[in-house]
Amino acid sequence: MKNTTTQCGPPEPPSPGPLAALLWRAAALLTLLLGGIGIVVPGLPTVPFWLLAAWCASRGWPAVERWLLEHPRHGVSIRAWRERGAVPRRAKWSATVMMALSSGLILYLPLMPWVQVVAPCAMLLVAIWLWQRPEDGRHR
Repeated sequence: MKNTTTQCGPPEPPSPGPLAALLWRAAALLTLLLGGIGIVVPGLPTVPFWLLAAWCASRGWPAVERWLLEHPRHGVSIRAWRERGAVPRRAKWSATVMMALSSGLILYLPLMPWVQVVAPCAMLLVAIWLWQRPEDGRHR
């Protein structure tokens, strides 16, 4: 008798080899650590690092991915990004203000002229891209 059950959702990705899983876990840990530092250091973001950690964990550490997706504070933002590419308005404002302050500091410091042009322009492009992302109405 044939098995007639169908699988719901996307197919399971192939499981990585032991070395690849170790590297994905190391990347997940590193980005989790950077995000954790961002909780206490003003200006260092948490959620972008945890988005990257969830992505790395999805390739080699499903338990950590699940923990991040269910995290009481940041899980909503991670799920919103995965589902809709959504960024909360508050995060957009926070990132924009930090990039503006960083650009001002770069222009004030005696740096090479190309750095004083390229870095603020790159941040402007990131801000434009960021404000074009959909918003998650629950966290304005």
